[in-house]
Amino acid sequence: MGKALSKSKVIAKVADNVGLSKKEAKATIESLVTLAYKEAANGFTIPGLGKLVKVRRKARMGRNPATGETIKIPAKTVLKFRIAKAAKDAVLTKK
Repeated sequence: MGKALSKSKVIAKVADNVGLSKKEAKATIESLVTLAYKEAANGFTIPGLGKLVKVRRKARMGRNPATGETIKIPAKTVLKFRIAKAAKDAVLTKK
């Protein structure tokens, strides 16, 4: 497995693929991220990649791994990213 791309390498690849300057590509990516943060509460979809959704988790019983004591974990809201089927199919190809 190779190393993950850094932010600057992602920006450089996007700039090369689309024909933008690195500065324009960086502004575009940052704009997309800002929009995703603002719209995540309503569900934000990037077609072909996936969607951000708010999920409400119920309260539940858990266990402290250090002591073995059972504890109550309170209900909370979390943010999840659901991968699109097209992305799964592209990455998890059968050999």
